[in-house]
Amino acid sequence: MKIFHHPAQMGHAPERELHNGEWVPYAECPERLAQIVECCGESEAVRDHGMAPLEAVHDPRYLDFLMSAYSDWVAAGRTGDAIGYAFPIVRRRPLNLDRIDARLGAYAMDAASPIAAGTWDAAYWSAQASLSALDAIAAGAPNAFALCRPPGHHAGSDYLGGYCFINNAAVAAQAASGMGLGPVAVLDVDYHHGNGTQDIFYQRGDVFFASIHADPVTDYPFYWGHADERGELEGEGATLNLPLPRGTLWPAYRAALDTALDAIVAWDAKFLVVSFGADTFAGDPISSFALQRDDFAQMGACIHEAELPTLIVMEGGYAVGELGENVAAFLSGFEGPR
Repeated sequence: MKIFHHPAQMGHAPERELHNGEWVPYAECPERLAQIVECCGESEAVRDHGMAPLEAVHDPRYLDFLMSAYSDWVAAGRTGDAIGYAFPIVRRRPLNLDRIDARLGAYAMDAASPIAAGTWDAAYWSAQASLSALDAIAAGAPNAFALCRPPGHHAGSDYLGGYCFINNAAVAAQAASGMGLGPVAVLDVDYHHGNGTQDIFYQRGDVFFASIHADPVTDYPFYWGHADERGELEGEGATLNLPLPRGTLWPAYRAALDTALDAIVAWDAKFLVVSFGADTFAGDPISSFALQRDDFAQMGACIHEAELPTLIVMEGGYAVGELGENVAAFLSGFEGPR
């Protein structure tokens, strides 16, 4: 399988995050990328597709904010990483806000996603990796793996959160649809619900979104991912949420995966984007499912059986020492015989 990532993706390196009321080391660390590369291989060439594919998904004002946020933070006399502390309860009208703190709050859904010196470049090239992997499939490859870091599925059209800044899966899904490869489906198998992806496509009927994730009654992102969220307007029925309880083992997960894949096939998808998170692993430090390494291989094999051109986009997974081998297990299962 062709793998795509870019050296700039290592440059996003915040020092700490706010977690459960305490400052802790930043979990989405550069070592995650290094571990996966060590186990899965070096990258194909990543091509710069420019800003247009990102602007097709994200508000240009939000992208402008991301580009300048850290330099504006430093210009305001701040040290350390840029983190917001004031957030609007509901969406406000667009405002011309000068102070960096106000803009951090306006464009963020949490205080756990610091912006550091290399964040914009890392997020930009993460998205370019997903687009380059898409190019490979459009040119005839049956599948490809975009080793995106930072991840993207919590980022909405105009907000960051959950370690995510640009929604790599949504950027690729939108581009695939524009290439005429659709109908496109997105299958999110990260431990946490892909709220940003859902938001982006929630009122659209041309992209199907299915997510298997921890029940938001107990787990982040809390406010999205409940089973009764099915889409709105033209997107009614094009969203499928399958929340599962903490402690879920492979048999129950497999049943949900079968349900999601059946729905994708019934929707007559012709192209699949998989938001893959290895944080469903039993040893993940910030998640509470109980999948084992062999289960990732079975997961990959199940998704392969849908027989769709598939772009796999890396999302979460924070058991850094085991992460590379867990990702390799998923990819090997996906590539195995049907």
